[in-house]
Amino acid sequence: MKTDASQTVQLLQSILNVALSLQSAIDELKGTNTKSRPDGMDIELEHAPRARGEPLLNDQQRRICEQVINVFETGTIAGKYGSISIYNDGPNGIRQVTYGRSQTTEYGNLRELVSMYASAGGRYSEQLRPYVDKIGRVALVDNQEFKSLLKSAGNEDQVMRDCQDLFFDRRYFQPTLRWAADNGFRHALSVLVIYDSFIHSGGILGFLRERFSEHPPTQGGREETWILQYVQVRHNWLSSHSSPAVRASSYRTRDLLREIDSTNWDLSALPFKANGTPVYGRPAEREAPPASDIQPLVHVVGGGEYGDAA
Repeated sequence: MKTDASQTVQLLQSILNVALSLQSAIDELKGTNTKSRPDGMDIELEHAPRARGEPLLNDQQRRICEQVINVFETGTIAGKYGSISIYNDGPNGIRQVTYGRSQTTEYGNLRELVSMYASAGGRYSEQLRPYVDKIGRVALVDNQEFKSLLKSAGNEDQVMRDCQDLFFDRRYFQPTLRWAADNGFRHALSVLVIYDSFIHSGGILGFLRERFSEHPPTQGGREETWILQYVQVRHNWLSSHSSPAVRASSYRTRDLLREIDSTNWDLSALPFKANGTPVYGRPAEREAPPASDIQPLVHVVGGGEYGDAA
C-alpha cells in the first residue's frame, strides 16, 4: 500500500503514540523510568513526559538545539541517519550498537525505533521486522545483516528518516521541554543544556544535581546560576572520568560553558561552534555556512561510551 507524505507522518505519529503509552504503563508498573547506561550508571534520573503548554523556543532556536546535538553525536549538522557505532556501554559494559541521527542504543530504545519503522511500510521494513523482538534480548552487535539493513534504511529511505525525526522528538526533545518548563527554565541555552543531558546521559543525573547548591527557578533559584553550576559539575565529571571515551566527550560541556560565559542565553550570537562546526540553525540543514566560518571538524566521540543512554 502506497501512502503520501502526510499519511506516512500521521501513521508514524500514531505508532509512536501507542508505543509511548505502552512504555509509560510498563514504567509505572515497574515503578521506575530508567535508561540503559554503562556499568555503574544505574542511578535515578529526573525525567518527564511529553511537553505541554506554550513553546519555550522559536523555530530557529529549536533548530539550533537539534543541530548542535546532531554535531555532538554524529559530527554533522543534519545528523547521520544511517550512522552505526559500537561502544562498550551496554549492560555490564558489553558491546552494543548505537544508531541513527542522535544515536539510540541496542539495549535502550533501538527496539522501539525499529518497531516503528517495521510498521511504517519502508523499503527495508519487512527485512528488519524479524529483528524487532530480538533487539535488546539477543546480542546483535556482530550481526552484519542487521547492521547493514539499519545503515541502508537510514541512508536510503525517507521513511526511516521520518521515523527517526519523530522518535528523537518524542523520546528526548519533548521530555526536555517538559522538564525545563516544569522547573521554570525559559532560556534557549538552558533548553540546549538540558537536551544535551537527556541525549547524552538519559536525563538530569541525580548524583550531579547533589554536587551544587543552587535551586531550580520554581524553587526560588536563579536560572542562569543553576545552569552554570550544573554544566560546571557535569564538565568536571566528564573530564575526570575513568573512561578515555567519556573524558573525550567533555567537548560538549566545554562548548556549553563558552556560551554561558558569553551570556548567549537566547542563542542569537551565531554561529554556535559545536566541537568546531559552525551551527546557524538554518532550515536548509545541509546549507553550507560562509566559507570564512568553516573549520575542520574535530569529532572525538559521537554519543561516547555512554552517549545515548537511551
